[in-house]
Amino acid sequence: MEKKSVLFICVHNSARSQMAEAFLKAAGGGMFAVESAGLSPTSINPLVVEAMAEKGIDLSGATTQSAFELFRQGRLFEYVITVCDDSNEKQCPVFPGLVHREHWPFEDPAALTGTQEEKMAGVRRIRDQIEEAVAAFVARFESAEGLEGKNSREG
Repeated sequence: MEKKSVLFICVHNSARSQMAEAFLKAAGGGMFAVESAGLSPTSINPLVVEAMAEKGIDLSGATTQSAFELFRQGRLFEYVITVCDDSNEKQCPVFPGLVHREHWPFEDPAALTGTQEEKMAGVRRIRDQIEEAVAAFVARFESAEGLEGKNSREG
């Protein structure tokens, strides 16, 4: 089976898209070729690195990339999933040859306020929401794959 190509986009490629990419790589096995990018890439949010380490995922060496650079390169993705909040979703580019576009709105970890502990609690909440969304995304393909296998055996 050919891998489905997926691109997660958020504003800075520093948190939400990085978490979604990592979770899909971990949960999606060999079903997906996944990347993430940002509209204005910066660097990985250290709170996100810490929160993902709690899940056994190391983002300490992750780098960011520009969604617009991927667009200029003519890169094609079957699924482009924006994970920025609703106010930034409309800024995300439409990729040529796009088959499916989805929008999963998540709060921006960079916008969290409060003490370090309060910010970390917010990042964990967002991380867990992203993990749930990715698990549901993977489940859609696993159930479709199961139906295909069942139909071919019944054939």
